Amino acid sequence: MKKLLWLDDVRDPNDDDWLIFSPIERPFEVHWVKTYGDFVGWISVNGLPDGICFDHDLGDVPSIKAETEVEEWFSIQEGREYTGYDCAKWLVDYCIDHDLHLPEWNIQSANPIGAENIRSLLNNFQKTYK
Repeated sequence: MKKLLWLDDVRDPNDDDWLIFSPIERPFEVHWVKTYGDFVGWISVNGLPDGICFDHDLGDVPSIKAETEVEEWFSIQEGREYTGYDCAKWLVDYCIDHDLHLPEWNIQSANPIGAENIRSLLNNFQKTYK
């Protein structure tokens, strides 16, 4: 079955039919991640999903002591807010490092500037890395 990775700290993908933002058609399994660490960890363990839905503002301010398992996957800066844009940058690097194409993606963020930054990054990557 196809897998959709839903990145959002607030919006439950099963409430209010948020899944209209899905870039892939049903049926699919939804895997809800709420933080940069969850996003990186999920892909590091499971590989790329078939689709990803991005939020920008994650409210993810990790504490190094609380995130010791996540530190194995990436270098964390205490007190820094990680966003969906950071997730998208990590995803691009992951695809380059593993010679993979981006999965299908969409953005459900209410932050128009953050959403445009994610969109521009991913579109530019897709244009240059085929």
